[in-house]
Amino acid sequence: MKKKASPEKEMSFLDHLEELRWHLVRSTIAVMVLAVIAFIFKRFIFDVLIFGPTKPDFATYAMFCEISRYLGMDTFCFQEMPFKIQSRTMAGQFSAHMWTSIYAGIIVAFPYILYEFWKFISPGLKEKERKSSRGFIGVASVLFFLGVLFGYYLITPLSINFLGSYQVSEEVINQFDLESYIGLVRTSVLACGIVFELPILMYILTKIGLVTPEILRKYRKFALIIVLILSAVITPPDIVSQIIVAIPILILYEVSIYISKIVIRNQLREEKRKKNKE
Repeated sequence: MKKKASPEKEMSFLDHLEELRWHLVRSTIAVMVLAVIAFIFKRFIFDVLIFGPTKPDFATYAMFCEISRYLGMDTFCFQEMPFKIQSRTMAGQFSAHMWTSIYAGIIVAFPYILYEFWKFISPGLKEKERKSSRGFIGVASVLFFLGVLFGYYLITPLSINFLGSYQVSEEVINQFDLESYIGLVRTSVLACGIVFELPILMYILTKIGLVTPEILRKYRKFALIIVLILSAVITPPDIVSQIIVAIPILILYEVSIYISKIVIRNQLREEKRKKNKE
């Protein structure tokens, strides 16, 4: 049976491990339940979501097609993608179905996983810290899903359009393996979801004293270089795609500076209040 942690009694190391185990168990159950649902709705997951960016009428292509036509070009305006997706192993399609369902479960269950994480660490926080961090789950979840949408509607189609139409010679036909294609979609979506958590990370680092607004401003130039490198890694090697990715990340960095400034200001106010009481 699960041991219930008493708020008035200090827990031992083994009690903490037991508590962590149950948080992990509940998170895993939530992921598995959602993965089973995703597994059942195979047609929607694959035909609509996974293979959506391969279709000419995908929302991103339609938008960029209109923009390019306005600029007098026909980029992103096409009738059919110049490649085919194939599965060359016996268990390839089943394996892709299973693992895609699990990743879908992780993405959808992200707010609940954060909730379990918060339940585990919150007993070790002071009452004021718990109150000031009440919006943690909501804000972190919103940022994660914004990143997922950004990765799905911008990074994924840009990557597919570039890599899918790229040829070293007309003698070479693009026929991509199913796992390779799904891996590109998965990486684009999850990488952006994690990157968009930057303000939350900076908030935590400022809280524990490892980061200050001054440090973030001082190393802004280095951050710009890192952002450009990161943009080059998660996007196809063309300037337009890298700029599209770099802009929101730089905005998130500036937001992180502002958040760090607020945290420091609140900490100084609290210290001043304590001194006045003494």
